[in-house]
Amino acid sequence: MSLRSDDRQWGSVARFFHWTMALGILGNGVWGLLMTEMKPSMSKINVYALHKSFGLTLLALLLLRLLWRTVDRRPPDEPAPRWQQRAAHLVHGVLYVLIAAIPLSGWWYNSLHGFPLQWFKLFNLPPLAGKNIDASQFAHAVHESLFWLLLLVLMAHVGAALKHHAFDKDNVLRRMLPFGRARHDSTPPGES
Repeated sequence: MSLRSDDRQWGSVARFFHWTMALGILGNGVWGLLMTEMKPSMSKINVYALHKSFGLTLLALLLLRLLWRTVDRRPPDEPAPRWQQRAAHLVHGVLYVLIAAIPLSGWWYNSLHGFPLQWFKLFNLPPLAGKNIDASQFAHAVHESLFWLLLLVLMAHVGAALKHHAFDKDNVLRRMLPFGRARHDSTPPGES
């Protein structure tokens, strides 16, 4: 499999970003929801620090992914009604915005709360705002709400990919699977 995307499928770099970020976002999101149930302790502080570091890592991966997209070719859309192609592009755009907004809102919440923000205890990042405990409650609600919104949009994204795979029998899902290969003939079986 090529590093770069071609006319039939996504390359291994695009697939790496897609699946690494998907697993990282879901894992860190679930981690974020569970860590709030911990009793106050040093362990809880360390768990929060890791959650923040992973969130910042996902933000950096998003920036690298967007940079890669500027130099990597994009496989053409699979044949589908125009409204489906537009919906797919809209969902992808919303996903990118949410993937950026979630860690940025967490950074904002952390700043308003007055906590230091470190990346895996290697270096500190500057606050995005001054300490304001009242505003931090709102920022936390935004951060968590964006995650729930992301899950809804992801359900649409995954549902559409599965629909294309199971019912349309096209290459939409196959060309992004980690070890999948797009069929040479994109005409669904039985439709010659």
